[in-house]
Amino acid sequence: MKVGFVYDDRYLLHHLEGHPENKYRLEAIVEGLSEKGLFSKVELIKPQPAPAELIQLNHDPQYIEEVIYASRMGEGWLDLDTYVTPYTFEVASLAVGGVLGAVEEILANNIEGAFCAIRPPGHHAEYNKAMGFCIFNNVAIAARYLLEKGLERIFIVDFDAHHGNGTQHSFYTDPRVFYFSTHQYPFYPGTGSAEERGAGEGIGTTLNIPMPAGAGDELYRQAYGETFVAAVEGYKPQFILVSAGYDLHRDDPLTGLEVTDQGITFIVETILNEAQKLNVPVLFALEGGYNLDVLKRNVSKTVELMLGA
Repeated sequence: MKVGFVYDDRYLLHHLEGHPENKYRLEAIVEGLSEKGLFSKVELIKPQPAPAELIQLNHDPQYIEEVIYASRMGEGWLDLDTYVTPYTFEVASLAVGGVLGAVEEILANNIEGAFCAIRPPGHHAEYNKAMGFCIFNNVAIAARYLLEKGLERIFIVDFDAHHGNGTQHSFYTDPRVFYFSTHQYPFYPGTGSAEERGAGEGIGTTLNIPMPAGAGDELYRQAYGETFVAAVEGYKPQFILVSAGYDLHRDDPLTGLEVTDQGITFIVETILNEAQKLNVPVLFALEGGYNLDVLKRNVSKTVELMLGA
């Protein structure tokens, strides 16, 4: 697979020392890829900030103005967990732009897949508010962008330890986007029960697999090796977007799912195998993951697996 890799040093500017969602996460990822010599094997994609009209594909214009204003005011908080700095709007726009730039490269057939090492993450961000470290919903905006481009079936798979409430809410009634999530439950943000399956025309295109604390590799092997495979093959998407959160790992300080490196490898391999089987592109966008060593090892492993697909 010809793989694009999105990264920019400007992603480091949104930073609060002592907060788990910090610049060191990306520094660890870059170090991991450098040590394995992967930068010479990927197509580097230089992101550009997304204009407001593209962010508005999934967000309230008034909310976007609130983020701009908060960034101008300096350091503060958009919710109890989500900090803002003078650089936050610029960096969050660049995160959206990085994902959309990778989408464009895929649509132009320049690459077959991409990993977007972006921050801040996005899957908790709702239409009109920040939440859980997330400012703009990068993956949801990408899905809406693909719909604007004429695609009719997009599959989002979210393996972050936390449920992507913002992404689910964006497409809960829309059958053109299938949302599949595995996550620790009950846990922050409190959404993502198995009963949440969509509404209206979207019934059946939301599939949540709540995981108990301590779930470990075996439950994840079942979820991805069986349930995910059946869902994605049944839906027959034209594009797969992945909310790649590495906080499901047993060494993550914020969660308790007990998944190992081998478990994450199985998840990534399964997603790539299905993309290959269905002959559709796949884009990974970074979400959570707060142990630097875990990020360093597992993101580089993800990229290696993509290159070998």
